Amino acid sequence: MLYQLNFNVEYDATMQQQGLLGVWAEEADAALGAKSAGVVKDLWKIVGERKVTAIVDVESPDALDQILFDLPIMQRMGHHVNVEVKSLRRYEDFAADVKERLGR
Repeated sequence: MLYQLNFNVEYDATMQQQGLLGVWAEEADAALGAKSAGVVKDLWKIVGERKVTAIVDVESPDALDQILFDLPIMQRMGHHVNVEVKSLRRYEDFAADVKERLGR
């Protein structure tokens, strides 16, 4: 199942920038490892914001939940990370469905 994940990362006043960058570096290693493994299909950092968008391919919603719980950024500062999850449908499948419905 394909999902779009939109991460919005905040941090509290007690965290210094170096601390945030340390967490980002750890998360970057995990994210790029998941990309190499094929779980993450693509990954983008939003310029000028503490936001990342990922397209992932996982077996189930349960698997996605488990992966999210295990992310370094979620373990270290999850209470400051908002993740928006959207299920995706391949456009080719949608287009075929539309064309089939036209013939009804």
